[in-house]
Amino acid sequence: MTAAPRVLVAYGTKNGSTAEIAEWMAQAMLERHVEADVRPAAQVDDLAPYDAVILGGGLYAGRWQRDASRFARRHRDALGRRPVWLFSSGPLDASAAERDIPPAPGVARIVTRLDARGHATFGGRLVEGAKGFIARQILNQGKGGDFRDREQIQGWAHGIAAELTGSAMEHH
Repeated sequence: MTAAPRVLVAYGTKNGSTAEIAEWMAQAMLERHVEADVRPAAQVDDLAPYDAVILGGGLYAGRWQRDASRFARRHRDALGRRPVWLFSSGPLDASAAERDIPPAPGVARIVTRLDARGHATFGGRLVEGAKGFIARQILNQGKGGDFRDREQIQGWAHGIAAELTGSAMEHH
């Protein structure tokens, strides 16, 4: 019996919504016997302990939250040596649950640079108390809410876990 693969779920978040998505992913991984650590992207120094990485960022005006982008740049070499998946959270409507939304252009460049195995866009959440001028404007227009589909997120994470455990078994 080999050790379970260890996955880092790193995220960049402004108001905590993406952090919560990362937590849901880690729980889904554990259900599939994959160890997952959830860490803010800005606080990760070393990828050595991890067999794979999932990196996510909240989208703001079509750009990833900067901690996520910086993580991708800073750890580019290490990320190139292990399987990587990326996710974005952002749309404040049901669109992400209804269809595959391609990554924003800046995120698409990161997908290519890191040769990521996959990218998913999940609905976002914007609720009272969110930081930022634009966020407050959106809330004032009554357009906030929680559009994250937990089942969709967990299903995506289960798929990654299956890929990791499947590939782990092939190598022995």
